[in-house]
Amino acid sequence: MPLPYEIRDQIINCIGTCFHYKDNVEAFFKSCGIERKLASKYKDLPKFTWARNILNDLDELQDGDILQRKILTELCKFKKLPDPKAVNPDAGLSALRKLKELAIANNIEFEEKKRDTTIRKIIAEEKNKIITERAQKLEELKKIFYENLKTENRAVAGYSLEDILEQLFPLFEIDYRKSYKTDTQQIDGCFKYDGFDYLVEAKWRADQPNESEIGGFERKVDTKLDSTRGVFLSINGFRDEVISKFEGKGSKILFMTGEDLNYLLDGKIDLKEAIKIKIDKAAQEGKVLITISDMIKSGEIIRAQA
Repeated sequence: MPLPYEIRDQIINCIGTCFHYKDNVEAFFKSCGIERKLASKYKDLPKFTWARNILNDLDELQDGDILQRKILTELCKFKKLPDPKAVNPDAGLSALRKLKELAIANNIEFEEKKRDTTIRKIIAEEKNKIITERAQKLEELKKIFYENLKTENRAVAGYSLEDILEQLFPLFEIDYRKSYKTDTQQIDGCFKYDGFDYLVEAKWRADQPNESEIGGFERKVDTKLDSTRGVFLSINGFRDEVISKFEGKGSKILFMTGEDLNYLLDGKIDLKEAIKIKIDKAAQEGKVLITISDMIKSGEIIRAQA
């Protein structure tokens, strides 16, 4: 028997307000018996949308109503927020209380334990699995990256770089589109971040890109909507005099180096945090290139300990 609309809507509200980290959301869904592929299917979307899509997908499964009620039951067990880093704790607790009230009003039975330590333990275990799997994937990508440092075939290295980026970004909950062609342009990749679309130009050559090449990429960005920006990744870095041509007011290009990529593949720097700092530096100081190494030295980003 399907859950009433008002309860489904409140479940969505609980997921959106009671959690902060998406790893915790995925871990919660898995703890409710939802298979991994479905639990993480919409991870790149906002939490509210993610939860709504999960409930909709469960409608199509033979045991979907059972899993939906499992989600309801596990949410109703919480006496405290499942994620202490939730942005608005009061809203989260209020959402949980309302969900319990709706379940009672609709005569839906749910198991409410005096303590919710069991489900918290399961969520913690599932989250550790997610973190471990991410670390293993990063290790695989790092191995591919190092192997291509040795190859003399730069075309092969370039295609490999595109593959690495396609797999790297989703590990940090950023949806990424691999290289594609328009009628007139070749785009190496693109992703969405904080309301903006970012085109990607990825170069893995023996030399460093010149002003003309970066200018050509800038024109690709300028032919798109005003909300489009660019990220130019050069494994071998950039010359200072070239970078200086793109600093200051009006620039829509951020720059990344091979050293940046190495830090990310090391698994101790969060990609989202690094992108945010790069954006802040460009917006506030006109600096289009600040490396992760610079961020660490200045204390603007903390490298996680092993």
